[in-house]
Amino acid sequence: MKSYSLFKILLVCIAILIVDIAAFYWLQKITQLIISEKLESLINILFWTFTLGLISAIIILKLRLDNLNPQKKYWLVSSLFGLTVSSFLPKLIFVISITFLYFTNYIFTEEESKIIIPLSGLLSGFLPFFVILYGIFKTRYRFKVYHETIMFSELPKSFYGLKIVQISDIHLGSLNYKYSIIDKAFQKINELNPDFIFITGDLVNNYAWELKGWEKSFLALKANKGKYAILGNHDYGDYSDWDSEREKKENFNSIKQFYETINFNLLLNDAEIVTQHNEKMAIIGVENWGNPPFKRYGNLKEAHELVKNIPFKILLTHDPSHWEEEVVAKTNINLTLSGHTHGMQAGFQYKKYYWSPIQYKYKHWAGLYQKGKQFLYVNRGLGWLSFPGRLGMPPEITCITLSK
Repeated sequence: MKSYSLFKILLVCIAILIVDIAAFYWLQKITQLIISEKLESLINILFWTFTLGLISAIIILKLRLDNLNPQKKYWLVSSLFGLTVSSFLPKLIFVISITFLYFTNYIFTEEESKIIIPLSGLLSGFLPFFVILYGIFKTRYRFKVYHETIMFSELPKSFYGLKIVQISDIHLGSLNYKYSIIDKAFQKINELNPDFIFITGDLVNNYAWELKGWEKSFLALKANKGKYAILGNHDYGDYSDWDSEREKKENFNSIKQFYETINFNLLLNDAEIVTQHNEKMAIIGVENWGNPPFKRYGNLKEAHELVKNIPFKILLTHDPSHWEEEVVAKTNINLTLSGHTHGMQAGFQYKKYYWSPIQYKYKHWAGLYQKGKQFLYVNRGLGWLSFPGRLGMPPEITCITLSK
């Protein structure tokens, strides 16, 4: 788990306090419409009780974080993060909206403004609040299957109609051993009757103990031809302070061993050839490869060399930025499958149009991309990290059919 300094935490608390002071100022414009003084006082007391309680909880958690066991730490941090987001963002939108309305009001009379402006501001605050709550309690585990049919001129005839299911970024540590949730997703996968199942990294948040009890769920996954996986940036234990290098290595080895237990072929800068009716395709899997601050363990050149003469190739690489930097026009890899971005767990999607703030960091962040005869598909992730919800970006199961 990434750790932030006390100074940064205090800056966050100051930002919360400033926004809440501004929100409270404008709230008085609304509460003055309330006839009951007792109700008005109660609203004010509840407002500041929540604000001071939230700030106190953030500071106390930071001071005591090192004394907590990792499992409890994850649960407390994600819960508090969700609470902070659901409080801070609606208040910020409320303050901006009502300030804008107040200083640009030329339409309404003075009497109308006393009612319309406060109510409009209140709506602008409550609407985001309920959207965030909906993302936390409803859409966080509303798994969606995305279907894609991709056509390749190089695809051997034996593999026409091959069905691939891709999942990514499961982040089991965030699920707090809620096995039944993932079982529902895996049931959807089995109903698709896939030929291959690919996991493209970030099985855990950081620790091998997150895998406890998940064997049964993963062993239930069925694929006609094979199950493969690669590692993501969170699977190396890099986001924790370890007592020794040996302890970190044991954690890493346990994560790799889990894939063997659940009958997934873990590809570590390696490749495997699949033969059907004397025709061949290759599955290449590289370790995590990313731009700073993400580390580069991947070695595509080494893995690609093993199957360079195979006419059709699929690459599993966690970070989609790898595609443009080392795959496109530099190799003859036909299809690349990635994850990593989560679609930021927030965005807007309508038919072929979709938007998310993550697109300003990653050029390829969700869905299908094409350059020439080479394709990239970026999975939006099955799980979640930090913010315990999904806003307009449902957890994804990708079903890709290969076609001529």
